[in-house]
Amino acid sequence: MQKILQNVSLGENLQRIRKANGMSQNDVAMKMQLRGRPISRAHYANIEQGVRNLFVTDLVLLHEIFGVSYDEFFRGIQFESCNIGN
Repeated sequence: MQKILQNVSLGENLQRIRKANGMSQNDVAMKMQLRGRPISRAHYANIEQGVRNLFVTDLVLLHEIFGVSYDEFFRGIQFESCNIGN
């Protein structure tokens, strides 16, 4: 599976969207589990904190759960120059 290497902004956006939907981290984890993704609240919390990376399939599930456009997940994230692979 492909992972999205995230920065803190993505996690902050996930938290903002979750709270706007009136959901707890446990609520999100449970909804993901009901859709077949075995994830704990702690694992999801680590994604919001930017400690764990996010699978692309998790992002698709979160898109379904939150009912927001993909743009909302990436709002405010700016490109920062880096030397990956150089």
